[in-house]
Amino acid sequence: MGLNKDSQLGFHRSRRNQKKGYEYVLEPSPVPLPLDRPQETRVLQVACGRAHSLILTDSEGVLSMGNNSYGQCGRTVVSNEVYSESHKVHRMQDFDGRVLQVVCGQDHSLFLTDKGEVYSCGWGADGQTGLGHYNITSSPTKVGGAIAGVNIVQVATYGDFCLAVSADGDLFGWGNSEYLQLASVTEATQVNVPTYLPFSGIGKIKQAACGGTGSAVLNDKGNVFVWGYGILGKGPNLMETALPELIPPTLFGLSDFSPDVRVARIFCGLSQFATLTNKGELFVWGKNIRGCLGIGRLDDQYFPWRVTMPGEPVQVACGVDHMVTLAKSFI
Repeated sequence: MGLNKDSQLGFHRSRRNQKKGYEYVLEPSPVPLPLDRPQETRVLQVACGRAHSLILTDSEGVLSMGNNSYGQCGRTVVSNEVYSESHKVHRMQDFDGRVLQVVCGQDHSLFLTDKGEVYSCGWGADGQTGLGHYNITSSPTKVGGAIAGVNIVQVATYGDFCLAVSADGDLFGWGNSEYLQLASVTEATQVNVPTYLPFSGIGKIKQAACGGTGSAVLNDKGNVFVWGYGILGKGPNLMETALPELIPPTLFGLSDFSPDVRVARIFCGLSQFATLTNKGELFVWGKNIRGCLGIGRLDDQYFPWRVTMPGEPVQVACGVDHMVTLAKSFI
């Protein structure tokens, strides 16, 4: 549901706002997909960019829909294509191996396969496709650079910056570095190939997350490190850093009375962060745009804050100015 001006939610008859002319889907609505076996095939994951969406299935590959002006849907760019009320859903078959993860940036897409390889397509003006150039790429293409031959287990992107985590716990980055994302290894503000980030003292990385200007990693000890620009979670005095800073584990509930508390998952939105702990607790911090942090007030939050809810949070999605949490009922 939401804005569907470019059919990023699939084909729906438009319901226009007379003042703004936008096209909305105003209640949760099924998205028709051109599946060969609709009764057997299951959707495993969805990802949303600025105006395009990716759908990962268990047996029929990856589907894309929405705006393809930069090739972000993985098909040939058609000049002057009309996306409003489009029936076009594209199936991608350009991968060597099975896709395990799909991620959308603003106008680009990343794909991780079961061979530990990363593919990308879309807008490349900041190097976010990682393909060694700054051009548009309209079909998923294998990414090389420092991750060539490396077994990648997770990819992350949000605006125009990307991170990849290897099975050995190493970290790689590419794309926009205007907010110090890659300043530890280069002075360039756009990097068009994956680059190894030799951060010291952070241990083996298990997960990475990208925001609009800030980034975070989680290591195998359950510790969270942040860097970049913005409200990073260590108070109002830390607004930018090129090197990852540890957020004290005590801020996530670690104490002598709870010595086994660990952060289990990390998430980023445009300018906010969220974590889930192994105790089923949700912590948030960052810019509280339109109350997106769910902390009961509109103030920005400079340190991790525990959000109370009538259930155990199991998954979080962060947007530009909203967040969604999936929770198990306590009852």
